[in-house]
Amino acid sequence: MPSNKSDLRLATLAIRAGHVRTHEGEHAEPIFPTSSFVFQNAAQAAARFAEVEPGNIYSRFTNPTVRCFEERLAAMEGGEACVGTASGMSAILALCMALLKSGDHVVCSESVFGTTIGLLTRYMGKFGVETTYVRLDDNEAWRRAIKPNTKLFFLETPSNPLSAIADMRALADVAHQHGIVFAVDNCFCTPALQKPFAFGADVIIHSATKFLDGQGRCVGGAIVGTKQFVGKEVWNFLRTVGPTMSPFNAWVFLKGLETLELRMRAHSAAALELATWLERQAKIKRVHYAGLPSHPQHELAKKQQSGFGGIIAFEVDGGRKGAWSFIDAVKLMSITANLGDVKTTLTHPCSTTHARITQEERERAGIVEGLLRISVGLEDLDDLKDDVTRALKAV
Repeated sequence: MPSNKSDLRLATLAIRAGHVRTHEGEHAEPIFPTSSFVFQNAAQAAARFAEVEPGNIYSRFTNPTVRCFEERLAAMEGGEACVGTASGMSAILALCMALLKSGDHVVCSESVFGTTIGLLTRYMGKFGVETTYVRLDDNEAWRRAIKPNTKLFFLETPSNPLSAIADMRALADVAHQHGIVFAVDNCFCTPALQKPFAFGADVIIHSATKFLDGQGRCVGGAIVGTKQFVGKEVWNFLRTVGPTMSPFNAWVFLKGLETLELRMRAHSAAALELATWLERQAKIKRVHYAGLPSHPQHELAKKQQSGFGGIIAFEVDGGRKGAWSFIDAVKLMSITANLGDVKTTLTHPCSTTHARITQEERERAGIVEGLLRISVGLEDLDDLKDDVTRALKAV
């Protein structure tokens, strides 16, 4: 690897970054399925525990395979440091626990994954952290929500599942004027399509389970940011509490990263064609996809993203009955709440991913009963259209 990674482009970083070959001279990244590591002597053991000497101690917080994934993703996002976690939700939890304390305040988008709302409202709230929810695309609402104790802006862009787009540069400027950390969940676009640090983000969150893996094999998450915050504060939380990424999962994610850019371009192309086709179909009331000129933030998405991603949401006639009839009639798409897979998946957010939040919270986020979400995979597009046509007849 050249010493200056900034000279390399994304596809190269996705294949080469992070791997330091062992004395065995392996070409592919090895897996280190060990719980602990051996020290040369007592002095080295003491030096590593005191963080005077870098090196492996215990796989809860130091593992070579996990570190390879962390360094590769950090390089791809353009961040200084990355910490791998056991899941996307544990990455958000680690961010909150490393940054916040009782009495602090968070401003969060209304349009986030339902479990994120549950984490902030039910669990962080239980420990004295208050959260205010605002419209993702209303910059003034973010500004008005700020309190003297506000410590964090948190959002997804594009949002789950409606593909609402935040003006990251505008919100970053507001956050930084008040000393607030600006965190962006980049799950839907990944660094292949969007670089939040270029628009002022301080922290990037990932569910590695989704597009980073790309084949629905493992669960994991990641936080990318500065050496000071992510490399020390978040890492120390992980060291103490232990929501740790396993070496095997890290190895799987490394293999996923190698094809990330190719897959994201293919997902985006297929989703754009399918979304354009869906807009012309009877029994579909509205299609939510930022790649469509009809999307209210289409122009903003074009400025921030190099592609529009693989997630489409659309509303069918008949509310929940219509949506469930559609789901029950498909033959090809997988009925599952996961996304980011080469296999196309279909979800009814109101009764699954957003079911544990209140009806008021769902309505505020635009999660209506007739809404369906498709994560467009890499099957033949005509076969997917045939499956949708079959399902629409049942609505």
